[in-house]
Amino acid sequence: MKRFGILCDGGDAPGINTAIRAISRASFEREFEILGFSDGFEGLIHNDVKIMTKQAVSGILNEGGSILGISRVNPFKDPKYTGLIKENFKKNSLTLLMLIGDRDTVVIAKKLSDEGIPSIIIPKTIDNDVYGTDFSVGFYSAVNTISNALDNLHATTSAHHRLMIVETMGRETGWLALFGGLAGGADYIVIPEVPYSLENIARHVENRKNEGKNFSIIIVSEGTPLNEEIEKSLEKDEFGHPVSGKRRIGYYIAENLEKMTNIKARTTVLGYIQRGGVPVVEDRILATRLGIMAVEYAAMGKFNGIVGIKNSEVVFTPLEDSAYKINIADTKYLELARLFF
Repeated sequence: MKRFGILCDGGDAPGINTAIRAISRASFEREFEILGFSDGFEGLIHNDVKIMTKQAVSGILNEGGSILGISRVNPFKDPKYTGLIKENFKKNSLTLLMLIGDRDTVVIAKKLSDEGIPSIIIPKTIDNDVYGTDFSVGFYSAVNTISNALDNLHATTSAHHRLMIVETMGRETGWLALFGGLAGGADYIVIPEVPYSLENIARHVENRKNEGKNFSIIIVSEGTPLNEEIEKSLEKDEFGHPVSGKRRIGYYIAENLEKMTNIKARTTVLGYIQRGGVPVVEDRILATRLGIMAVEYAAMGKFNGIVGIKNSEVVFTPLEDSAYKINIADTKYLELARLFF
């Protein structure tokens, strides 16, 4: 009998519980056993585990967060962690790991496969930067949150005739700012994939003012480059990424634009609100499809890969074709947005 271990790694995102539910129910249907590890790789390292049942996954389709908890732990940071993972994988008689995770999880999974521990990944990240899938679970829910925020900020920004700089998450990619800005009607979008200049943004603001539009909402992705000196000083996490919210690109742009345009500028950093809330319809369907197909692939003996979505079809991408790669934002959407600037 096949026996899978589920764990959630990286940052949380709406739709995790939907994926847990789909993996579990598809496994029960095939009479496979499922074990859930608490708090990501921490649970696997410390063997904090429980048997998943139909009752455990009942009623969680629309719940945010994760019933198993989640953590951002690099199991290869300490050699003893790797040994404990291998030991507990064997102790629990696991066939493979079902990893609900992000881009760092893909790298971890590739290293685990080299250690003889197989896995299948369901891509989950609001950043939408996992290579091997068009969209990751949680992305559309975060975009919905951003769009709603822009709707609300529009009223106060226009009333005070200000510049509003809205900073989104996204790490090195601009998917959130791009889709959120397009859906929420931002007046300018700044993303890491496209070089920007403060002079061009200021000129755009001045042009809007000359047209009688005495306010502007500018959305910027957190990973948009700052100057080199600031970049070097940023605090990094254990995977080497700048800690979310520490870069303050939004404040940097606001401060400079206020000086250049003589228009008062304010910054709204949306932060962790983008990760919360219930999953939207798109994420519920995506998480369900990917979770079920992950079990189907496992049943066929296909593992060490990502179960993703490409052109609306579920696809399997081997880890070696995805690890250390980034799904960068498609700038054709920026061209669409520019029609409305």
